[in-house]
Amino acid sequence: MKLIIAYIQPHKLDEVKKNLATAEVGKMSVTNSLGCGAQKGYHESYRGVEFDVNLLKKVRLEIAVNDDFVDKTIEAIISSARTGQIGDGKIFVLDLVDCIRIRTGERGKEAIG
Repeated sequence: MKLIIAYIQPHKLDEVKKNLATAEVGKMSVTNSLGCGAQKGYHESYRGVEFDVNLLKKVRLEIAVNDDFVDKTIEAIISSARTGQIGDGKIFVLDLVDCIRIRTGERGKEAIG
């Protein structure tokens, strides 16, 4: 079992969700986040006051999958989130020690579904 955490551009979320559904990955958590990386933000002026904006809006996806869905999930995210520009995002893959479905008490692969 793996936990896939992906940071993507907010405007790519719908396309990523559609691609994940096509890959039969429908369970995920989505959170708005702020972050900085290679993009490094931008410089802005408001009412004569200049400032740097270095925390940019991103969307964080968390998807727990069984081992046979890892590659399909990663490919679905990459193919729909990639623009070729700095700021497309990152994907992290972590080992998932256990998963417990609260309602039934199921554990492991069965709990992920």
